[in-house]
Amino acid sequence: MVVVRDLVKRFPARSGWLEGGRESVRAVEGVSLHIRSGETLGLVGESGCGKSTTGRCVLGLLTPDGGSVHFDGAEVGELQGAARVRFRRRAQIVFQDPFGSLNPRLTVGEALEEPLRVHRRGGEGRSARERRVAELLEMVGLRPEHRLRYPHELSGGQRQRVGIARALAPEPEFVVCDEPVSALDVSVQAQILNLLSDLQDRLGLTYLFIAHDLAVVEHVSDRVAVMYLGRIVETAPTGPLFDGPRHPYTRALLASAPALVRSRPAPAPVPLEGEPPSPLRPPPGCPFHPRCPHPRRDDECARDLPTLEAKAAEHFAACHKADVEGSVRSAEGV
Repeated sequence: MVVVRDLVKRFPARSGWLEGGRESVRAVEGVSLHIRSGETLGLVGESGCGKSTTGRCVLGLLTPDGGSVHFDGAEVGELQGAARVRFRRRAQIVFQDPFGSLNPRLTVGEALEEPLRVHRRGGEGRSARERRVAELLEMVGLRPEHRLRYPHELSGGQRQRVGIARALAPEPEFVVCDEPVSALDVSVQAQILNLLSDLQDRLGLTYLFIAHDLAVVEHVSDRVAVMYLGRIVETAPTGPLFDGPRHPYTRALLASAPALVRSRPAPAPVPLEGEPPSPLRPPPGCPFHPRCPHPRRDDECARDLPTLEAKAAEHFAACHKADVEGSVRSAEGV
């Protein structure tokens, strides 16, 4: 359904006079992904690695500086007029901040009626739209009387349910879930995750699920892509990635993430050196090499940028040493 090829997005940044004036933040560098119809692709990584920027480029909310995004064979950047409106209806987003993404001046009912009018969904006339609003509220676990409330009168979980209902109003096929539970209490997160899963089964949705929490991604995803400093460093089906990560960064993430349900032995801690490099001036070669704990790290890592290569069935990693002794995991505890 969605194919991303060599995506690049940079943002201008003003640096000090000692650094020479203007530079570019390399938010996304050469990202390639494919998302199959009906699946959930989890996109995970540290804050600031380019996950949300990738999601916004996929939806056309940001214009890429390079590469392409294809949706059902059509390049998103070239869509015009009615074709672009159809794409907007078919591809929606659930934002991270359930309060900031809702207009405080609109009631819940008004917020849900707006996309129905814009995309001509829910039937003609006010009464038909009100019936559809009631259906949407029921679909996300809210009561009909919630349509009269304003965002500040709702809890965080209720606001996120409204955000999900608003994304569903145009009857999309593809939804970007951009950190949809990170702003919620832990007690509410599982409810929203289960709701998204139930809606996917019921409506046949396809998700790009963006998160920094691997435990959450494991719970919802069919496949996972791991991002570091603007690049994809590993992709695999969820089980193989969690059971046998091939990239040192993925291994470090797994070691630091608490599991929702611990179905496997806890991995040994993986110490990382220093802080993530600046996206203004990423290191040459492998972007992870300055922090990499792999015992066989060498000049090749500092010199040559690794590409995503198949390490097993549907399992790809961008690491020069991933095949040493079978996998990264087997190399002295890494």
